[in-house]
Amino acid sequence: MQTTLESVHARDCGTCSLCCKVYDVPSVQSVAGVWCQYFKRGTGCSIHATRPQHCRDFFCDWILHPELPDTWKPEIAKFVLTTDPATRNMIVQVDPGARGAWRAEPYYSQIKAWSRLALEQKRSVFVFVNKNLTVVLPDRDVELGQMKPDETVRFRRETRNGRDHIEVWKEQVNAPPPQSFNAFTATMR
Repeated sequence: MQTTLESVHARDCGTCSLCCKVYDVPSVQSVAGVWCQYFKRGTGCSIHATRPQHCRDFFCDWILHPELPDTWKPEIAKFVLTTDPATRNMIVQVDPGARGAWRAEPYYSQIKAWSRLALEQKRSVFVFVNKNLTVVLPDRDVELGQMKPDETVRFRRETRNGRDHIEVWKEQVNAPPPQSFNAFTATMR
């Protein structure tokens, strides 16, 4: 049975089409940071009826979580918030025309709060501007630069001077895991 947006979710995209700009969609030769060639200002997707399955299956967290206020709608916030279904990591995909939008309030303090909760569950909050990654930690933001398809993000929790400290780095997917009991990996998809 085919599920439609209207039958599952209380919200719809309305005038928002930011997902058509911030993601790579190879099936339509769309590159993150550039409007999809099928996006038409004022009308949205010009191939909506025949759009790729990837686009049909996509719902941002603003659609999926009606408890998020309207200020979190991507066209207002200037970023698309999603949760990776495999890792449960939170992904903030930012419009490159508004690179700092995620650091503005009311967003930044909430994203920081989510990062505290995520770490307790060995999950992460990742912010992307195109392919450039920033990992949001409760005490700081770690810019890791451009992520390549064969890279992953690694974490190590240590105690320094009686306080928890988290190291974050990226490495090749086939690299051996760190030699630490408190280490975990966040796989990028």
